[in-house]
Amino acid sequence: MPASQPAERTRILVVGSGWRFLSGISYYTCRLSNALAERHEVGAILMRRLLPARLYPGRGRVGHALADLRYASGVRVFDGIDWWAAPSLARAVRFLREFRPDVLVLQWWTGAVLHSYLVLVLAARRLGIPVIVEFHEVQDTGEARLGWAARYVRSAIRPLLERTDGVIVHSEFDREQLSVAYDLGATPAEVALHGPFDHHVTPAAGRTPDGTRRLLFFGTIRPYKGLEDLIEAFGRLGPDHHLTVVGETWEGWTLPVEMIAASPARDRIRLVNRYVPDAEVQEHFAAADIVVLPYRRSSASGPLHIAMSHGLPVVVTPVGGLTEAAGRYSGTVFVPPGQPAEIADGIGRAAGLIGRRHVDPSSWGQTVDAYTRLLARIGVGQEMATSSYQTEPSLSPDLR
Repeated sequence: MPASQPAERTRILVVGSGWRFLSGISYYTCRLSNALAERHEVGAILMRRLLPARLYPGRGRVGHALADLRYASGVRVFDGIDWWAAPSLARAVRFLREFRPDVLVLQWWTGAVLHSYLVLVLAARRLGIPVIVEFHEVQDTGEARLGWAARYVRSAIRPLLERTDGVIVHSEFDREQLSVAYDLGATPAEVALHGPFDHHVTPAAGRTPDGTRRLLFFGTIRPYKGLEDLIEAFGRLGPDHHLTVVGETWEGWTLPVEMIAASPARDRIRLVNRYVPDAEVQEHFAAADIVVLPYRRSSASGPLHIAMSHGLPVVVTPVGGLTEAAGRYSGTVFVPPGQPAEIADGIGRAAGLIGRRHVDPSSWGQTVDAYTRLLARIGVGQEMATSSYQTEPSLSPDLR
């Protein structure tokens, strides 16, 4: 190609969570699409209504306008597909045919989207379009607890995986878990560390130090989040500590809320038991000194990336993919999961990290680099446009 001509932009169609059933995957789908659009021509198909609203743990907020994030002006968006399919799924297939991408990228996080994804994959393969699946976890933990849901996903996902040309995961841990759950054979895979969630960050006025250490737990309240361990640990801390818990109760997991009500330190605990809009997210992180995420298991964590984008010290457990996500962050204090005494000790160690802004080592440029490598491995877009991102040096080949 003559030097005077720009490299051809690859056409990528991303499919993921929409805004109506708002979750971390909704934000991730948007951020990924916008990041890819810096190098490529991007479209997005959004899963609009995932399932009957009465079955959704956050059914009280379904359809509420809580997110301020928007798709970039150059991203063509189809919003979206409904769980009952007609006529939205046919319209999505028509959008796919008209956009005619070079590759279809599916965000995987729940079995609720599986039947729609199968139709999109079949339509794509008939057009000769290769398919990439980005796994945020093998299966949602709440779904996996339901025997029928677990069996449905394990059986129905096979036709999708058999037509998958490449896989993206967030960590080596996830790659291993995926290999255990599904034998992908020689399917090419790349590790793309989760990009920063810095869309919540705005210049903060700062606050005058008053000797109080303000702790924050943020995220849905679910059995694997370990909030009950934090509540017990907090009871061991002195009166100069204050804890704010911001999260929506899922799966009927009310134990942490009950523990807060019974805690002798309850007058120093603030509970915001709901899914908060973006403006409030910024307020809570701006007011915090330390973010505490005592997960008992996890593949990735949106709250961790929000905390790192704010430059805050983070007390977190080295479970799942969190070791890789937070291992290079100077504000990280790792503590063992399920051990309140160790969590309390970790909070004490994190106090020494207060007062300076820690640099988030993640970038969306690194995520797009991982996609570039995978696209090249499956023969898509051999000539890539130059990135406008300022990226950091790549990690070792094993962690990329």
